[in-house]
Amino acid sequence: MTEAPVDLDEAAALDLDQPFTDEDLAALALAADPDAPMADDAVCLWDLDRADADPLLPEWYMPSGSRGTNLPRGWRRRVVMIIIISFLAIAASGLCSTYGQIVIA
Repeated sequence: MTEAPVDLDEAAALDLDQPFTDEDLAALALAADPDAPMADDAVCLWDLDRADADPLLPEWYMPSGSRGTNLPRGWRRRVVMIIIISFLAIAASGLCSTYGQIVIA
């Protein structure tokens, strides 16, 4: 499925004071040159992520992922695997255990 080429004048005529619509963003994306060199004043996307801004969720609610987590070993691994396999078997047999009681789905 090929799209018709977008006129560069159409993309340049966008009103930057109004919020962009999906059609506007599609027109800009199709009009952009993927091989164009980066501008000298281009800002890194990661620099736009301000560390001092209020996070959407507090750290205690959704902490960032940790590196090198300890995987369970020995009997703990077996318990974890039994729990996972039991939930998969319940779901595979057409039952539902969402609210703690196993019922027919």
